[in-house]
Amino acid sequence: MSKRYHCDICDYVYDPAEGGPEEGTPPGTPWEEIADDWVCPECGAPKNLFSEVIGSE
Repeated sequence: MSKRYHCDICDYVYDPAEGGPEEGTPPGTPWEEIADDWVCPECGAPKNLFSEVIGSE
């Protein structure tokens, strides 16, 4: 199972299984392959303000 990541600012969750179609990120894209300049689609927070979701499996 792929790791999910949540925004520390607004709690948006990036799930690799879903990707981010609204940002052009196809389903199946792992977090590590998302560009470093990517920002949260909800609040604009940078990628470094996301944390791995623990215990969500």
